[in-house]
Amino acid sequence: MPSIKLRLILLNFIEFAVWGAYLTSMGTYLAKAGLGSHIGWFYSVQGIVCIFMPALMGIVADRWMEGQRVLSLCHVLAGTFMIAASAYGYQAGSAVQFGMLFTLYTLSLAFFMPTIALGFSVAYSALEKAGLDTVKAFPPIRVWGTVGFIVTMWIVDLCGLQSTPGQWMVSGCLSLVMAAYSLTMPRMRIEKGGNRKKTLAEALGLHAFRLFLNPRMAMFLTFAMLTGFCLQISNGYVNPFITSFGSMEAYQSTFGVRHANILISLSQVSETLCFLLIPFFLSRFGIKKVVLIALLGWVLRFGFLALGNPGSGVWLFLLSMIVYGVAFDFFNISGSLFINKETDDSIRSSAQGLFMMMANGLGSFVGMLVAQSVVNHYVFTPHGVGTSSAGEVVMGWKICWFIFAGYTLAVAILFALLFKGEPLPKCSTRIKVQKT
Repeated sequence: MPSIKLRLILLNFIEFAVWGAYLTSMGTYLAKAGLGSHIGWFYSVQGIVCIFMPALMGIVADRWMEGQRVLSLCHVLAGTFMIAASAYGYQAGSAVQFGMLFTLYTLSLAFFMPTIALGFSVAYSALEKAGLDTVKAFPPIRVWGTVGFIVTMWIVDLCGLQSTPGQWMVSGCLSLVMAAYSLTMPRMRIEKGGNRKKTLAEALGLHAFRLFLNPRMAMFLTFAMLTGFCLQISNGYVNPFITSFGSMEAYQSTFGVRHANILISLSQVSETLCFLLIPFFLSRFGIKKVVLIALLGWVLRFGFLALGNPGSGVWLFLLSMIVYGVAFDFFNISGSLFINKETDDSIRSSAQGLFMMMANGLGSFVGMLVAQSVVNHYVFTPHGVGTSSAGEVVMGWKICWFIFAGYTLAVAILFALLFKGEPLPKCSTRIKVQKT
């Protein structure tokens, strides 16, 4: 029997390989299919489903069904709908309709997004059963999820699928593989609550929202929402931005234009290395300074994109990819570990779902719609669809990146001023539901 660490490494590898197949390249396919002005909807819908689906599936895992079984069921449904979206894209060709494609994609995403938080809960539970410290043991395991993400990015790029719906077929098939593998994971505990009569809120798992009664946790979750805006901008628009240089003769033969996904994958390489730094930074500097480092990383990420190009300025693109690892890991992974350490196991899956809801739900939804308006104004419809010159399109993209960098800098300043970094008293290290 392989060790639990090896089994969780494979779990994380497949989980994020599912996502990597399309997340950074989907925008290029949509733009080519004539849906460029709708890219924001395909990324913001992630925010809509994250408002309720991760928390709902977390409730099911906490109360009624073992977490690894919920994880498997979600992947079966996500994979089926994603394969259907891919098949429709190929069948419709250039006549693809936004309504049908968006509906199938949304249904897939509704069941995929909960799997990220569920996967974390499954891993934390298995590690704790094995007597391992999650803060030390999980980051080296989770890093293989990023390796899986990179592998499918490269496969999609090298197979010529990043501008086709084939990327969704790869993702859907991997989801079905993940569904089968999830059932081999150690069984998770279901919090039955004994014979005590439960309130309606407890029965539904809504007690996780009591985290907002703790001022420090409420502040942290609020900034999770504000920071969630950054990731979807990066996922949705970096690939179309880099490939837009292909309309300019000076950049048509550059590596970045021809293989944008491989260039972007350097972000995930950086992410992989930064995972290993999390235990040191969290123990040395605490959650406040780590999150500040992440926010400043996003400022640099967007700023370098605004200043660079695939030719003589490609080194700025490379710097943007490098700082992405810090920007992503130092918030998302550290935030998940922070939530896990400060909540009781009776609401742990629900709390992870709540964190996902704030970071990838409300923030992603509202932020991406605002970002879509900005990008449409400066890039897709400044003089009417298809009438802007190549130079105007690229300049429009650069203005957008500067705007996004300014927003993130403002969030970083507010976080530094408002969030209290000192630890909670020892008597309340873990927030739990009060049983009356």
